Amino acid sequence: MKKHKNKLITFAVLTATATAVIHVTNKIIAASACLKEMLDTGTRNYYHWRFGDIYYTKKGKGSPVLLIHDMLPGGSGYEWTRIEDDLALEHTVYTIDLLGCGRSEKTGMTYTNFVYVQSICDFIKNVIGEKTDVITSGYSGSFVIMACHNEKQLFNKIMMINPPNISTLKKMPGKKGKLLKYFIEIPVFGTLVYHIAVSRNAVTNLFIENLAFDPFHPDQELIDAYYEAAHRGGSFAKSVYANKTAGYMNIDITRALKSIDNSVYIVEGEAENNGQTITEAYQAVNPSVEAVTLDETKHFPQFEVPEKLLEQIGIFF
Repeated sequence: MKKHKNKLITFAVLTATATAVIHVTNKIIAASACLKEMLDTGTRNYYHWRFGDIYYTKKGKGSPVLLIHDMLPGGSGYEWTRIEDDLALEHTVYTIDLLGCGRSEKTGMTYTNFVYVQSICDFIKNVIGEKTDVITSGYSGSFVIMACHNEKQLFNKIMMINPPNISTLKKMPGKKGKLLKYFIEIPVFGTLVYHIAVSRNAVTNLFIENLAFDPFHPDQELIDAYYEAAHRGGSFAKSVYANKTAGYMNIDITRALKSIDNSVYIVEGEAENNGQTITEAYQAVNPSVEAVTLDETKHFPQFEVPEKLLEQIGIFF
């Protein structure tokens, strides 16, 4: 009996020690990832939304344009830095960090498509205050299509850069997805798993394999920004990743896309994975959707070929 008790005490001590070590390691990883300070917070503009503070910048004068980043791990408004100043010469440019991303507040809430749809609508109503043109990157295109469907009066023209696959958006969370979300959200140990998933090597490999046009020379500046943004906010930085990976942000946009009569323009990177197939799927649902393919770019034309993208923006808006 005494021997069994001693084993339990030893196991408890080892478990507590391991937990403490991992907790400290998580803190060090998160702090060291932000040393380069890629994400400037000097402007300190925050929209105090009911579920958390949303960071944004405002530049220029003219008709409003809202820039919304992708939802990849570490996504933030930083991906627009090479075009927003030029856009601000003719427009009032709002660049937003969606809730749970970048410099915005990060909490342990469940992030769904509806959360982002509502936050975008409320931001336009309460911050911009007038009908707005919107440019989206990647996954955020689905949020804006749904938001436009719900509150058409807030939106003017919509440009989507490499939008998500419609068929992928139809996949709802299953048992595996829910279990994955639960595991990642476990304190300490789940955070460690998240830090492995968004380590510098993991982020770099993501760019090399899926995002950069030239895999031998991915943009290190953008990689650094993504790496930092993925770690800002401590343990709650993992919440968006957990919900998106599990499918909680997915929604079937087919009906919304078919019903809206706003001008919709897709910009597709020449080397984007399944880019042409995805674009054709959008046009099959709504034949009025226009599209263009930009050469020598993949997922981030706003960073790789900003001049070409600005030319298309000038044509469309």
